[in-house]
Parts: sequence; structure tokens; C-alpha cells
Amino acid sequence: MTIGLGDRLPGVTVLEMTAVGPRPVDLARRLKGRKVVIFGLPGAFTGVCSTSHVPSFIRTRDAFAARGVDEVICIAVNDPFVMGEWGRATGATGAGITMLADAGGDFARAIGMLYSAPDRGLIGRSKRYALLAEDGVVRVWHPEPDRGCSISGGEALLDAI
Repeated sequence: MTIGLGDRLPGVTVLEMTAVGPRPVDLARRLKGRKVVIFGLPGAFTGVCSTSHVPSFIRTRDAFAARGVDEVICIAVNDPFVMGEWGRATGATGAGITMLADAGGDFARAIGMLYSAPDRGLIGRSKRYALLAEDGVVRVWHPEPDRGCSISGGEALLDAI
């Protein structure tokens, strides 16, 4: 079942790349008492993800902060090494976006956004979405209806809050 407005995000462990290697992140603990934007996408270094989705949050990062958002997080079903490198390559890390690896797809599965597109080489990945959570509860939910990046982009989420 897919999450919705008012639902509490699941307390799964994801991974963050650090200077000394991957570090587990308890997502429920990370969200507790904070206002956080999370956007999910099919994968690092993929077309729309790299050319549209991530750049939209780089452009809007400061505007989210001005509206009281404590952190902007990108989550993809990739390993933490790839997410760390992708964050550097796109400029997302430098812009203050946290890149988290949902290595086993546990978060995507728990929120009902896991999917596969074997013809495109994507197996067990995340559908595209963006959300605003306050204290771990979904306040704005934008699951992308198609392959593009319309309602799940940074500008669309910013307009909704």
C-alpha cells in the first residue's frame, strides 16, 4: 500500500556515504522533530534523475530553507558509494542536499513506491516522488504520475508548501 497524507514514514535504515565510508542512518530518528523534504527517484546517473529531478532541488534548496525546511534528502535504490559520487558529480552535495542510499529498496517498498522496468535495466527501484514530512508525518505528497518530473520536482513541491 502506498503512503499518503498524514501517514508516518517508516523507520528503516538507509546509508549515507561519509569520508570514512558508509554510515547507517535511522530514518525515523533523522526525521524526529524536524521539517524535511524527501525526494525519491529511480537511480543515480540516470537521464531525468540527473538532468531534471536533482537540479530542480538544487535550484530550490535555499527557498526550502527559507520556509523552515531543515533538510532536503534524495533517496534512491543504489549503494552509498554511487550516491556519494552522484551527489558530488551533480553538485547536490555542495548545494546541501543529503544523498541517502536505500540499498535494499526497504524504504521504497515500505512506502509503496518500489517498481521494476526490466526493459530499461531498472530492477527493484523507486518510483519518482517528492514529499514534505514534519516530525516524520507526511504533510505534502507528490507521487509522479508518469516518467517525467512534473509534480515531483523541486519547484512543484515548493509551490505546494
